[in-house]
Amino acid sequence: MLRVLQSCVGIALAGSFAHAQLISRPVPPSDAVERGQKQFVVQCGSCHGANARGDDNGPDLVRSEIVLDDEQGSLLGPVIRKGRPNEGMPAFDLSDAQIQDLAAFLRERTQAAINRNAYPLQNLLTGDAKAGQAFFNGAGRCNTCHSATGDLAGIGSRVQPAQLQTRMLYPRGGRGGASGKPTMATVTPRTGPAVSGTLEFMDDFTVGLRDADGYYRSFSRDVAKVELQDPLAGHVQLLRQYTDKNLHDMLAYLVTLK
Repeated sequence: MLRVLQSCVGIALAGSFAHAQLISRPVPPSDAVERGQKQFVVQCGSCHGANARGDDNGPDLVRSEIVLDDEQGSLLGPVIRKGRPNEGMPAFDLSDAQIQDLAAFLRERTQAAINRNAYPLQNLLTGDAKAGQAFFNGAGRCNTCHSATGDLAGIGSRVQPAQLQTRMLYPRGGRGGASGKPTMATVTPRTGPAVSGTLEFMDDFTVGLRDADGYYRSFSRDVAKVELQDPLAGHVQLLRQYTDKNLHDMLAYLVTLK
């Protein structure tokens, strides 16, 4: 899926937009990935598929929020050991090392999806344009901001399919994605007036913005209320909602807008 540079801003805005993005992370050592893959096929493959992409018996784990947010089994471990009996998932009594290997394999799978290594260009236009139009006007709610006869009119002629897909997967830019509009921030200190401007930096301790006069202003998170206005929040939210079918269907629809 989407490869996003893991900048300080990207890490820190978990409550706003970074948490909804698929972030490029280091792939674990190949030996751990190999062990995890073998274990996954034996214990999980019958429900989630040998490549963790899911099938009729179980969901796609590559797009699972637990998998995406996991670090070395920190989130996967409790789920694996307790299971989800109401959803048909049994509990597995695995060691910490086994869980870390499974986590390594799933991390490799998410990174492969982020980098789109498994999606050759010749397979881009295999979607159903009518289904894509239905998603555009329905579950995706794309028509609340965009119009096939307005801002997107002729996009199928102006932009090549590979570039269209990149814009969908990289809404904040990078690697050929759309640059998008900046995120705006309003900081209200405990004393003094609120200050608004373009968000430049934010982590758990500090928020920095550039005000209308071009000055960089920095505030401690301990003494400030921070409100963000993110024009791309809807696009980023879709990144956790998209299935591969949604992506291909949407792309097939967009290229018809000549």
